Amino acid sequence: MKLTRYSGNPILCPNPANAWEAMVSTNPGAWYDEDAHQVTLLYRAAGDDEEHRITFGLATSHDGYHFERQSHQPVFAPSLDGFDAGCVEDPRIIKMGDWYYVTYAFRPFPPGRYWLNTDHIAYRPMDCPDDFPWALRNNETSTGLALTRDFRAWIRAGRMTDPTVDDRDVILFPEKIDGDYWMLHRPVNWVGEQYGTEYPAIWISRSKDLLSWHASKLLAKGAFDWENKKIGGNTPPIKTPYGWLTLYHAVGADKRYRLGALLLDLHDPSIARYRSYDWLLQPEEYYETEGYYPGVCFPCGKVVIDGTLFVYYGGADKYVGLATCKLDELLEYLLTCPV
Repeated sequence: MKLTRYSGNPILCPNPANAWEAMVSTNPGAWYDEDAHQVTLLYRAAGDDEEHRITFGLATSHDGYHFERQSHQPVFAPSLDGFDAGCVEDPRIIKMGDWYYVTYAFRPFPPGRYWLNTDHIAYRPMDCPDDFPWALRNNETSTGLALTRDFRAWIRAGRMTDPTVDDRDVILFPEKIDGDYWMLHRPVNWVGEQYGTEYPAIWISRSKDLLSWHASKLLAKGAFDWENKKIGGNTPPIKTPYGWLTLYHAVGADKRYRLGALLLDLHDPSIARYRSYDWLLQPEEYYETEGYYPGVCFPCGKVVIDGTLFVYYGGADKYVGLATCKLDELLEYLLTCPV
């Protein structure tokens, strides 16, 4: 079972007409409005500046394939002096009631041109006190929550993750389960014998209020050669008769980002029932192998239109690509892959 790339990829490229997105248009969150027959992409954007300021742009489509940009300026940006003043990245979108809930990665300081060093390490400020938490001192990633009704006006709700931990790939479930909100997350430094995993893995947590999360549980860790260095969640779960379907990324020894899928228990999503034994998509095309992080397929958004799963993914930290499959075919495949 493999995802099929759209022949018109990449569907979004850096836009030289706008300085703020002249180098990067990638890693989009997605939402499909069934009434308006419209797909909305909220994508990560950056220009040619030393700090590498990262913001969000907006694009829409009526067929899921051909997109038009809807913003001459970023629609969401780092705060001026708040917890997320460094950058905003990698939005994931769900909707509950009239509100869109967007989880996003952020840093306290701009990341700088991370691609210019071999380890792709973000800029680390030199003027922090020695007793600052490790994650802040090293400009590591946390996750915030923003709410909107129209992707124009925003409520910046606050930090969702522990400021002492590099914690990203945070994804909310689109409804309460057993009376609680649930999220997937990937705390990078929760590794070692006490955590039950040698490499960063997918964890799951529950909450009463969306901002305080407790009692995280290890959900899935690398199990195959193509995912034996780290894994993390990617797309908001889809409720199906067989469980909650979500895509995840996995990194193996060759440092390439490939995609897999999980089916989680409908009533207790802390239990993984099925899992793809092989990858569904791996970086092969130029827009996945030539960029600021070569060898990456990284989706933050998905939609389902007339039974087809549309997966919108970032390629090489530079472009946006699209891959599809029949939702039923993916589910049939996963049901042959029990955990």
